[in-house]
Amino acid sequence: MTTAPSLARPAGLSAVWEPEGAYNLAGTIGILQCGAQDPAHIITAGTHWLAFRNDDGATTVRLTQHGTLRRARIEAAAWGAGAELALATLPQLLGAADNWSGFDDPDYRETLPELARKGRYLSPGLRLPSTGRMLDAVARSVLEQRVTGLEAKRAWRYLLNQYGDPAPEAGDDAPAGLRLPPTAKQWRRVPSWEWHKAGVDAQRSTTILKAALVGSGLKRLAGLPNGDELRTGLRSVPGIGVWTVAEVLQRTHGCPDSISVGDYHLAAYIGAALTGRRTDDAGMIRLLKPWAGERQRVVRMLYASGFRKPAYGPRLSPEDHRRR
Repeated sequence: MTTAPSLARPAGLSAVWEPEGAYNLAGTIGILQCGAQDPAHIITAGTHWLAFRNDDGATTVRLTQHGTLRRARIEAAAWGAGAELALATLPQLLGAADNWSGFDDPDYRETLPELARKGRYLSPGLRLPSTGRMLDAVARSVLEQRVTGLEAKRAWRYLLNQYGDPAPEAGDDAPAGLRLPPTAKQWRRVPSWEWHKAGVDAQRSTTILKAALVGSGLKRLAGLPNGDELRTGLRSVPGIGVWTVAEVLQRTHGCPDSISVGDYHLAAYIGAALTGRRTDDAGMIRLLKPWAGERQRVVRMLYASGFRKPAYGPRLSPEDHRRR
């Protein structure tokens, strides 16, 4: 009696990146994960598994941090048609171009709020990542418009499981269920009833479909530096406003200054952290004005400090759009 040989998983490419200075992988790329059950970003025992597409094709990437905080070593492996390019652009993804020297200058640090200084002390290895993947970031951010985080994460998970392709096969320790975000063509194929099943209202689904129709234009924007041309290009898509632009650029370009004006919670949080009182968007902009150019860093450090604003009212309840 003979048994059929087991099919070996394809061999992947590997690389090592050694960042200068302190580095924290989880803190840096954590904002790229859309909830703990994100099919495109799965964490197992401290190892990050990412699935995405680049100019060469689909790839599965495994990232693990070794060494110490001050002398970190990021070991990466990648599979699929896009593996080589994924490893070549790995430093960009992991925030290698993100420069904190001005923020960490002792004279500048003295101008920061006490909570921001505390946050930087607690998270010296945090960087702002740059994925360059515009459509993925736009789709996710649009799903997060005007709904709870729980609703947005559920919608992202449902749509990827239904319309995203399985990620390229990887190592034996690869987690099950890793999937690629849909391409522009795949987004355009999502029927209206599936948007409803995902809990996505017509306004958000229409915005994603319009973004998918100009997918090549979004790809061009990925190559632009932070600036007015980039923001104007994003806002040319109907349904994309200042909040969505900020959320996208925080992930695609590692923008150190983009703050999410119009966020349901952010202004109240900033007001409570800096003055002890809630404020609105205009108040938040005034409070953060002294650190123009670095406002996203300040916001991230306030959250890293562990400060949480008092809760005075009921939580925003999820809406059920599936029967509309």
